[in-house]
Amino acid sequence: MLHAWGDTLEEAFEQCVMAMFGYMTDTETVEPVDAVEVEAEGHDMLSLLFHFLDEWLYKFSANEFFIPREVKVLYIDRMQFKIRSIGWGEEFCLPKHPQGTEVKAITYSAMQICEDEKPEVFVIIDI
Repeated sequence: MLHAWGDTLEEAFEQCVMAMFGYMTDTETVEPVDAVEVEAEGHDMLSLLFHFLDEWLYKFSANEFFIPREVKVLYIDRMQFKIRSIGWGEEFCLPKHPQGTEVKAITYSAMQICEDEKPEVFVIIDI
């Protein structure tokens, strides 16, 4: 399970992406040599979180094999359920980046976005 939080919902989403990549490798070994933008949209906030994480996972799983050192959410549109983000990192390379657990998919199972005090998100991933 991914559990992330921040002072803002944007920070909680950023930390959730980094927690997911933390399963895959030690992100401290990643150098911020390239920048990749990720945009996603949904029909509500939960689907937005799902698609946001799924788009980042796709950047790793597809041809790019991109792994971020840092992710910044540029904005979340809570009316249209859209998000735009940028990540700084590099292509995954086994000699440099230790191999962790493969993340196969994001799931909706028990997914939560809590904004009571500090924003928190909970996401179960399929590994």
